[in-house]
Amino acid sequence: MRRKEVLTTGEVAKICSVAPRTVSKWFDSGQLQGYRIPGSRDRRIPLAQLIEFMKAHGIPMTALEGDVTRVLVAAPDSSEITAAASGLSRIDRYKLETATNDFEAGMRAGDFRPHVILVDMLAKSIDADEILKNLRSNPTLTTTSVVAVTKVLTNGQKRGLLRKGFNAVLSSPYEFKDIVGIIETATEIKTQI
Repeated sequence: MRRKEVLTTGEVAKICSVAPRTVSKWFDSGQLQGYRIPGSRDRRIPLAQLIEFMKAHGIPMTALEGDVTRVLVAAPDSSEITAAASGLSRIDRYKLETATNDFEAGMRAGDFRPHVILVDMLAKSIDADEILKNLRSNPTLTTTSVVAVTKVLTNGQKRGLLRKGFNAVLSSPYEFKDIVGIIETATEIKTQI
């Protein structure tokens, strides 16, 4: 089932566990961005704006995200990260898709709307900077976390990737639990496996 892209104040109130009047106050004060229905006092909140607001104010995302975390792996089929991440598909909490090149990654991200994208920085068929640029320019995907997966790096190199806009860096060698941990950190969701 596809998530709604625009929510009513009542729907936002349920997600945030507050009264509808509180959501109206957030909207009217400009804290929560949205629009009014022409000829009506009804307000509508785009999902991307709600997610941004919730993150900025530390509101738990559990009601919004449900029980599934969508993960897109942008890497060749033969990649170490693809093999390691395949275990996610055996856990009900995760939904996993893969893309083997930039074009596929862009197409899948638009349709799949992942919470996290794991990008193989060493893959010749993947331009990680291009994926990041396109993702950040798409208003419906601005809240997607992007994790750079690479070989062992110095702290300076890791900081450089974070400055570029990656949300986290996962360096090899890594294990399955490290992948789950980086996804949890990137999405601020804690789970038991």
